[in-house]
Amino acid sequence: MLTLIDAGAPYGIATGTDGALWFTLVHQGRVGRLVPGQEPVIHQLDPADGLPTVITPGPDGAMWFTEGTGGRVCRITADGQVTAYEAAAPYGIVAGPDGAVWFTELQTGRIGRIGMDGARAEFEVPVEGGMPSFITVGPDDALWFTLNQGNAIGRISLAGEVVVHPLPTEGAAPVGITRGPDEACWFVEIGAGQVGRIDPSGKITEYPLPDRASRPHAIITGPDDALWFTEWAADRIGRITTDGAVDEHPLPRLPGEPAPEGDGARKAEPHGLTVGPDGAIWVALEAGALARVD
Repeated sequence: MLTLIDAGAPYGIATGTDGALWFTLVHQGRVGRLVPGQEPVIHQLDPADGLPTVITPGPDGAMWFTEGTGGRVCRITADGQVTAYEAAAPYGIVAGPDGAVWFTELQTGRIGRIGMDGARAEFEVPVEGGMPSFITVGPDDALWFTLNQGNAIGRISLAGEVVVHPLPTEGAAPVGITRGPDEACWFVEIGAGQVGRIDPSGKITEYPLPDRASRPHAIITGPDDALWFTEWAADRIGRITTDGAVDEHPLPRLPGEPAPEGDGARKAEPHGLTVGPDGAIWVALEAGALARVD
């Protein structure tokens, strides 16, 4: 099922504590809120040129998102009130186990933290040019993150101690990462067409996808205790079990597009995904829609 978003290009998506889907409209500088079955509500950001990307529920009941070009980490309430905090090219963001929001800074190579009292902290990642990207809470209550250009997975404790685990595959360029159902973190390698698993000890296992050119982008744990991920270059959503079995599902074609002329001909551009309030998987399609996958 598709929900067309005429107001822009969805990129990040998350389910809020209010039972609604929240999503960023990356090129239009907007944030949307959707209760399944109703019309979306769109909030215009000011300024509108910040490129809002990743969004997550915060520890305070509000939604938090990053603006990479605008250099801001922002908080938005259910009625659209926005509070912004300066940050250097922020991208990934997650609510930490300590009641703060943690985020990555692509260009500076740092991990940032904002407490609900506004207290700020930043921590250096010892990989020059590593580009920390997505970030998640691990099974050990530390924060785990991908180093897209550092070809590694990082771990930062709540005290700011950083450990880096290099990936076995050269040029893997990891992006999305999430806590899995099996006491490990799972991630996707957009450069290698693989899904990876890392346990708290740092042991890494990689699973090649059937289409190594599919460019997997984001990953979440589904309601079925499998991992679900987007394949940006192939207009598909993939599913991998904890024992490595993979299956893939094509995403619906947007109305008005020409018929596909072979694999990958249409460009829905799936990015973020989340488990919706209805228990289904919802995917943000940058081409202008949200897709619901049973």
